[in-house]
Amino acid sequence: MKEVREIAYAKINLALHIRERREDGYHELETLFAFVDAGDVLTAGTAAQDSVRVVGEFAGGLDDPFDNLVAKALGKLPRAEGLAVTLEKNLPVAAGLGGGSADAGSVFRIVKERYGLPDDWHARATALGADVPACVESRTCIGRGTGTELDPADDSLAGTPVLLVNPRVPLSTAPVFKHWDGEDRGPLPEGDACTIALAGRNDLETPAISLCPQIAGVLAALEGTSPFLARMSGSGATCLALYDSTSARDEAARRITERHPGWWQMKGLLR
Repeated sequence: MKEVREIAYAKINLALHIRERREDGYHELETLFAFVDAGDVLTAGTAAQDSVRVVGEFAGGLDDPFDNLVAKALGKLPRAEGLAVTLEKNLPVAAGLGGGSADAGSVFRIVKERYGLPDDWHARATALGADVPACVESRTCIGRGTGTELDPADDSLAGTPVLLVNPRVPLSTAPVFKHWDGEDRGPLPEGDACTIALAGRNDLETPAISLCPQIAGVLAALEGTSPFLARMSGSGATCLALYDSTSARDEAARRITERHPGWWQMKGLLR
């Protein structure tokens, strides 16, 4: 086949409500997943056997390219021919953007386009990570349970300008969940995606800031650019801001670059 190119859309949590700790070590949660029209980029062509090559700004964050989720996703989807995949790693690692899961979701889409997916693709995706099934579809949706039980959400936020900012401090998910205080602060609000996002919260924000104080500075900087929503994504340390116009977003990006030139940022639109 000719080379296929697929974007691994950055996954963000517009709201993330943690409800309880489970005995298996996971957490019951409710979240509003959304996806930005930018992220890592995968290119794939047929080969005698599967292979993965990692390039890009954050390639160094993946110590073993054969132990990343791209390689693992390829292993979950047997085919009659191999795929040689190049992963351009544009998203920071351990950043609350589901980068590895988004990469795995892209592999599923590449295989779907060329070969089709097995009927049990959802279970295969879940085995790779709780948010991988959502990343396969890469559309706004509500996740429950550990994040694998998906319900569709409306497109009321599609096309919204978004700015992602990370202080370039990696933050692993497990310690953040461990520092959650265990208090159930209630379910996701009812309503359309915009209503849920505005009335929702991220219950991991406080524990994440306790581990990575720089997050508070990022949020303060974003809130100072007059978005209609600024919030940490996932378990951090990336924060997001939504704007009414691309010009407002671009001006915010310019101001943050000027004041905090060391921070990573990405501009895009919600899908």
